[in-house]
Amino acid sequence: MLDSWERYRTELDEARFFLTLAKDEKSEEALSEAATKVAAVAQGMAEIELAQILGGPDDRRNAIVTLHPGAGGTEAQDWAEMLLRMYLRWADRKGYRKEILEYQPGEEAGLKSATFTVEGDYAYGYLKAEAGIHRLVRISPFDANSRRHTSFASVFVYPEVDETIKVEINEDDLRVDTYRSSGAGGQHVNKTDSAVRITHLPTNIVVACQNERSQHKNRAMAMKILRSRLYELEIEKQKEKMEVYHKTKKDIAWGSQIRSYVLHPYRMVKDHRTGIEMGDADRVLDGDLDRFIQAYLLQVSGGEDS
Repeated sequence: MLDSWERYRTELDEARFFLTLAKDEKSEEALSEAATKVAAVAQGMAEIELAQILGGPDDRRNAIVTLHPGAGGTEAQDWAEMLLRMYLRWADRKGYRKEILEYQPGEEAGLKSATFTVEGDYAYGYLKAEAGIHRLVRISPFDANSRRHTSFASVFVYPEVDETIKVEINEDDLRVDTYRSSGAGGQHVNKTDSAVRITHLPTNIVVACQNERSQHKNRAMAMKILRSRLYELEIEKQKEKMEVYHKTKKDIAWGSQIRSYVLHPYRMVKDHRTGIEMGDADRVLDGDLDRFIQAYLLQVSGGEDS
């Protein structure tokens, strides 16, 4: 943090130098260089401010993200696939490591469910802003009459629980099923029952992993996801005791979308929680989400402060 402050102070000193140079010598090039440095410092300071906000006990953890299509068959499944691509692109933009743990393809297109991890500093702190229902409006590529369709998909985000947090799981409470992997994975896929699905009977939480080559590794990863889910469930129970949670609970209810992505008759993405809009929908779907995430986190922080 201190290194960042020193670096930005140096950048501003250099910007002042170029600004003076531009004024004295009427240099457009020096003026452009000053503007570039100021913009870089402004962006960096905004990120520091956001990091100050992300002070929750889990915010710095890695994130586990699960996507599910809503009702609507192929349309919704294709939308869930688009969201998966969007979040993977966002992770690339942030320099995070991502890994798909479970992927169930749709019958015609898209996906029935997908779970992936995002590893990096504050991955969960940022991505928790994306939890909820996402709505897409577009001309359907699957409709022969080219009618407009509305699709929904849900995004669930959990902090990855490390070994320092103890979550007690009774083996008698688990039902473990094995099956053959589907989707991409090379020659090993579909030849052995290496994929693992674990059901936690008391809570009816179901997790699955098919990414690893061995059943043993898939079971270990599935248990890791289950621990995170149970940990998040306990946190949710604690939040339910708080009035603030009751006020925002409707935001994650099915049908109460947090964001709409409109591709027809106009192109726009609007976050219904903050009112932030972006006209370049393609850019958003290509992973440019920081403006939405930052606005939501700043809003939540302001609400908590008040």
